[in-house]
Amino acid sequence: MTPPDAPDARWSDLGRPPLNAPALRRALLRPGGLWTSLDVVSATGSTNSDLAARAGDLPEGAVLVAEEQTRGRGRLDRQWSAPARSGLFFSVLLKPTEVPIERWGWLPLLSGVAVATALSRSAGVDTALKWPNDLLVTIDGEERKAGGILAERAADGVVVGIGINVSLTEKELPVPGAGSLLLAGAASTDRDPLLRAVLRSLGQWYADWRTSGGDPAASRLQEAYAAGCSTLGRTVRAELPGGRSLTGEAVAVDGDGRLVLATAEGMQQPVGAGDVVHLRPGPGTGGTPGTGE
Repeated sequence: MTPPDAPDARWSDLGRPPLNAPALRRALLRPGGLWTSLDVVSATGSTNSDLAARAGDLPEGAVLVAEEQTRGRGRLDRQWSAPARSGLFFSVLLKPTEVPIERWGWLPLLSGVAVATALSRSAGVDTALKWPNDLLVTIDGEERKAGGILAERAADGVVVGIGINVSLTEKELPVPGAGSLLLAGAASTDRDPLLRAVLRSLGQWYADWRTSGGDPAASRLQEAYAAGCSTLGRTVRAELPGGRSLTGEAVAVDGDGRLVLATAEGMQQPVGAGDVVHLRPGPGTGGTPGTGE
């Protein structure tokens, strides 16, 4: 792993400058604030793995950013890859010890709301949330995945990894159905202000959620997530652990962060884990979470 702030000898793309770590620290590290450290490395396998390995020795609020991830992971151990400096690939360490552990499952959903709110304001891109952790943008009338979130328990806390495709071109997309802020018509693809906006938004949503004891209703997190969740109102198929699947209309996100499906048999079945496939377009997503749009 390249040491923090080491010069990047591979910087040849003037359209993709490296992140300015000292400026990011000056903007984000404040006495009494959530963020306590911020390191930027040129390349690493996985920021989640690196931060999780040090979670027991670090205070809450540590941030690790990579200009490139060579073994980035999504849910279900899917690989996440992108050219160097083409996106934001980072992990944060959270330790909400005063919140009951059964409510920690809201952290990836909270992170999705925070990212969508920040991107709407800083990049002018409406970002929808696909349950539980995908970030969708619209490109030529088609929803595409431009980012994702992975939360993992580590020591006495949770490491939340966030990946956002920022400046990828059509030819650089790793898989069909992928997208980027650039392709979605972002007003800016300057990663420094985008990262500042995302971390500030995450800090605010996290503070409100933690102050309410992790209550998703009292912190308005449940309401905000539902407002921006493109999965709701659609017929979906949930691929469940053990090779089972369940098809129904996604009608709600319950107090535990689970997706509630109304099946053809008239049952309402909560789904807490699994992969969700949208089978038909929804009636509309209702705007970006937290913006009131």
